[in-house]
Amino acid sequence: MTTFAGHLARFATGCRDGGLPAEVARDAVGRVRDVLGNCLAAHAEEAGEGPGGPVAAVRRVVAAWGGTAGAAAIGLPYGLPAPSAALVNGTLAHALDFDDTHLPSVLHPSASVVPAALAAAEDAGAGGAALLAAVAAGDEVCVRLGTASYLPELRNSLFFEKGLHATSICGTIGAAVAAGLLYGLDEEGIASAIGVAASMGAGLLEANRTGGTVKRVHCGWAAHAGVTAAMLVREGLTGPPTVLEGRFGFFAAYLDGRHDADALLAGLGERWEVTRTVYKPYPANHFTHPAIDCALALRARGLDPDDIEEIELGAPAPVLRTIAEPHEEKISPRSPYHAKFSGPYTVATALLGGGGLGVYLDDFAELHPRRLALAARVRCVADDRASELFPVSFGAVLRVRVRGGATLTHRVDSSRGGPDNPLSPGELALKFRLNAARALPAPAVAALDRRIAALATASSCAGLARLG
Repeated sequence: MTTFAGHLARFATGCRDGGLPAEVARDAVGRVRDVLGNCLAAHAEEAGEGPGGPVAAVRRVVAAWGGTAGAAAIGLPYGLPAPSAALVNGTLAHALDFDDTHLPSVLHPSASVVPAALAAAEDAGAGGAALLAAVAAGDEVCVRLGTASYLPELRNSLFFEKGLHATSICGTIGAAVAAGLLYGLDEEGIASAIGVAASMGAGLLEANRTGGTVKRVHCGWAAHAGVTAAMLVREGLTGPPTVLEGRFGFFAAYLDGRHDADALLAGLGERWEVTRTVYKPYPANHFTHPAIDCALALRARGLDPDDIEEIELGAPAPVLRTIAEPHEEKISPRSPYHAKFSGPYTVATALLGGGGLGVYLDDFAELHPRRLALAARVRCVADDRASELFPVSFGAVLRVRVRGGATLTHRVDSSRGGPDNPLSPGELALKFRLNAARALPAPAVAALDRRIAALATASSCAGLARLG
């Protein structure tokens, strides 16, 4: 009987050896472009964080590790061993909380998979078509593992209910699949890479609630671990064949044995979950996006923030633990990054700031006293309609009481960029240009964009993660 890992490995090698459907290949190009744009913006932003920032810490560590150069890392003038390059670029990819999101698994696949694939592709001397196949296969495995954790009776991922970061846990396996394909592993080798990587994934979500910078390294570590797993298998290490469904396997250890096998395996290679992964318009925790949409809509209707007396944000009940609790932490975040996980602060930001596609990186450059004062007037409550829709889509309602007693209301059932309201090609292109332009001059941005667009026929992937 073929094991779960065996099914996934057969699918993955088929992506490499048999080619991708045209729609999936185009989607993979978009994933690479979005991740590289996010990485470049994060590289530019880290200058304001000083030596104590997470990216700077990671760079110092990999520099101390040393090793034989195999791949480029954004912001470094020299090459690194592929796992180290994946660690740097994966940290950058997730650092701004601007990375893509799959629903209903509520994880960010590409921030781990794409950096791992870029590092392994350069290290292996692979071409663009191989890179795209690896990205598509790795992302698909990642999101299917996440979807298998979604329990309809909870209307949530069991990973999330347990405080586990599915993005980094599932991302480690997706990254190993991607890297394994680029290193030429066969079906048995990919299955072993899944088995090895399953012992390497980790991540807790408490930093979303009360601060700390460790979460920003989660995707970097997942990419690093995935590449390392593939390299170890290439040298002879093996993983348990029943690593996913076994008595002491992945689903038993992380999810108490509760999982949806059909969500993992049904229609594999025919029905692509990765193409349902949505792009973020705002650089903040995705649970805050529908509230930002509501605030921007009320602002467009002429709401004057100086007239506001009280704001009620209605959101899905499961997300309140992330964006509303603890209350004092959310109305007075510890840092600009922590503010990205605050419903009150992001609502205030949308009402008072704005840039890019509505709310942008500059809005989180520092904590603004006026926004903090407005955030203190925001009360977060569970909303039945938004809870019913979650996590297939992210909804919210904003009710604003102004001087004189009137109440203004706006509701969204699917946040901007979500399944029912996707970003247009023009908006995605704008996001990439704005992000990349923070680190590169306009001609270099245009050249990089052209190179990404031509990946399907490119003979080499070298230099995609190199500045200049």
